[in-house]
Amino acid sequence: MKVRKAVFPAAGFGTRFLPITKAIPKEMLPIVDKPLIQYSIEEARDSGIEQIIIVTSRGKTAIEDYFDRDPELEAFLLEKGKEELEKRVKQLSELAEYVYVRQKIAQGLGDAIMHSEKVVCDEPFAVFLSDDIIDSRVPVIRQLMDVYGQFGGSVLAVERVPRSKTSMYGVIKGEKVAPGVYRVEDLVEKPKEKPPSNLAIMGRYILTPTIFEALKTTTPGRGGEVQLTDAIRNLLATEEVYACQFEGTRYDAGDKLGFIKANMAFSMKRKEFRGELRRFLKKLP
Repeated sequence: MKVRKAVFPAAGFGTRFLPITKAIPKEMLPIVDKPLIQYSIEEARDSGIEQIIIVTSRGKTAIEDYFDRDPELEAFLLEKGKEELEKRVKQLSELAEYVYVRQKIAQGLGDAIMHSEKVVCDEPFAVFLSDDIIDSRVPVIRQLMDVYGQFGGSVLAVERVPRSKTSMYGVIKGEKVAPGVYRVEDLVEKPKEKPPSNLAIMGRYILTPTIFEALKTTTPGRGGEVQLTDAIRNLLATEEVYACQFEGTRYDAGDKLGFIKANMAFSMKRKEFRGELRRFLKKLP
């Protein structure tokens, strides 16, 4: 079944970026001249996703406003002869069909995904965590779709990380079934010791609709939060789950240093900035 829908959890507080996220949603922090969430939405569009489901909360209206039409601004830009900029602004509302779902109380990633059930319906769907900005030739979610098309079942994006950092991620134990593809045998959320591997789950998923029942029967963890990793582990009892070691460079833009690195990397990809930025960096002590 074709993957047509994607869920974007965006209801968190963004505590790692406080105090700025007290007023600005973390998802709207800019990488060069586009907000974090736009990079993931463009990845979804380039992968054939038709409907974007954004799970929001109080204080996140800037996301809805950004992807909505602004006739007054468009008219102003046209009047000033800025046709190309007007086109770029207008295209934001045309990247996909947008649906907004409200998560009134932030109770974990799994809970956010549960809020999308009535919109997703009985279809496989993608999940994007927009903290993870991934620069790749083939969109990462497209790579996961290819694995889903070949093997079926839910598919997780994974990346090898140093074993010293496995405690920061969900980590899989898997059997290799094709180049870069693993059948998941077990997974552990942030293992404190003896991780099953160094294949860490990153912010891209293809999930079958059976995940909703798994989420509903998953016992909440610390703080009453429902963890997606725990629900996927429960899912292993009823269906196959796969992991795709994706090709691409990932930046953890939910971390301050990772955010700075992402800005530097994507600035260097822009011809108008590259030369001057390189000269500036050489001058730094």
